[in-house]
Amino acid sequence: MEDMSFHLEVFDGPLDLLLHLITKNKIDIKDIPIALILEQYLDYLEQMRRMDIEITGDFIAMASQLVYIKSKMLLPVYEDEKQEDPRASLIEALLDYQRVKQAGSMLLERYELGKDIFTKSREPLERDPDQLYGNTAEQLRRAINNILERASRKTPPPAESFSGIVGGSAVPVGDKIVLLLERFRTRERLSFTSLVLEAKSRSEIVAVFLAVLELSKTNKLLIEDDGEEYSLVLTEVQDGGE
Repeated sequence: MEDMSFHLEVFDGPLDLLLHLITKNKIDIKDIPIALILEQYLDYLEQMRRMDIEITGDFIAMASQLVYIKSKMLLPVYEDEKQEDPRASLIEALLDYQRVKQAGSMLLERYELGKDIFTKSREPLERDPDQLYGNTAEQLRRAINNILERASRKTPPPAESFSGIVGGSAVPVGDKIVLLLERFRTRERLSFTSLVLEAKSRSEIVAVFLAVLELSKTNKLLIEDDGEEYSLVLTEVQDGGE
């Protein structure tokens, strides 16, 4: 017959054992059934004694505290008395220990991830000691002026710079379309350059440009090159033309 061996889990202390029992029984740590936990706690100490495992004073002190808490919970509580939960200090200690244990597990995981990672140490910079402070006051002055000049370029221009560009009334594109169609009644061809030069504002130039594009898109006129550089001629498309 083979020898049977029994492994008893070793805990770091009484709080570690209590946390294990609470987790094992799926108990809310803030509502500990002292009677159940005390019974299992004393059973574990008895197993330690049978296996000749040294029981430290911390484990015995915790057992005494559990018995004390159980006895206080058995006492009657009257309605006119305000009594603090006898488990409060134990619950607070368990919560603190749980947070520390979780932090330790996280740090251990980080250590396992990085223990096989090696980084190259920083190489010393080789500089000529005579050149460490070689900048003159004039060089610094020029550097500051350069920085200030670049910063001034990023500032928005003054409002007067936009005079004649924005702020005026926009010229309707529809008005320019009507104007072009009326001119085609007396002329077969129109000079695009002349139309632009007749404009009195940039808004009017934009309206002429968009009107020509719209008429071309709807096959109302053709845009042709008259052979001169940047000179275009507009020709009306008769009904039925492409």
